[in-house]
Amino acid sequence: MLAVRNLNVAYGDIQVLWDVNFEVKAGEFVVLVGANGAGKSTIMKALSKLVQPISGTIEFDGQRIEPLPPHEIIGLGLVHVPEGRQLFPEMTVKDNLEMGSLSKRAKPQRKESYERVLSLFPRLREREKQLAGTMSGGEQQMCAIARGLMSKPKMMLFDEPSLGLSPVLTQEVFRLVKKIHEEGMTILMVEQNVKQTLGLCDRAYVLENGRIVMEGRGPALLEDPKVKEAFLGI
Repeated sequence: MLAVRNLNVAYGDIQVLWDVNFEVKAGEFVVLVGANGAGKSTIMKALSKLVQPISGTIEFDGQRIEPLPPHEIIGLGLVHVPEGRQLFPEMTVKDNLEMGSLSKRAKPQRKESYERVLSLFPRLREREKQLAGTMSGGEQQMCAIARGLMSKPKMMLFDEPSLGLSPVLTQEVFRLVKKIHEEGMTILMVEQNVKQTLGLCDRAYVLENGRIVMEGRGPALLEDPKVKEAFLGI
């Protein structure tokens, strides 16, 4: 479903991604792990065209997307749940969710999608009329995920969904992401919570200084001595 080939990205004169290659097959749950500054979030921004690659190709569902603007990428069914939630804090939960359904692909099914996300996130039904900026961090993350689902995606990109959350809320968010995957969603996730995510995913890629240095099945990487030393402190 997603194929990234020889992706290079720079911020000004500073290059941060070097010939990155990876793929995600339909129905897979794939994770990118790496230390702070490894380039994980930059990959996500390149996929959703929030940054412009220097070179390389990105193919989604059989179509090259790196020349497209962000709204057209969303319209194809690739949606980005960004780091830090990025909700509209002065708008209600309902309005935030409806903002996720503005594409031609999603708008005709807005009502059905809205009921579906409220059944998946019952806490949001209780908060429908509340301003998004007044909710807890965990509730805001649920709202961000639900907004992504409102766009009727074929694939979802999650960038650090556990950032700033307590261990209990982190477990809840991971449970919801896993449930979305089990219902058929293809997922690519960036996370610093390496032990949790490698236990959840089908496959993972390890990013170091802007380059993919390892790949494999999640449980197998958890047992790799290099991964244990670098990320788990073992």
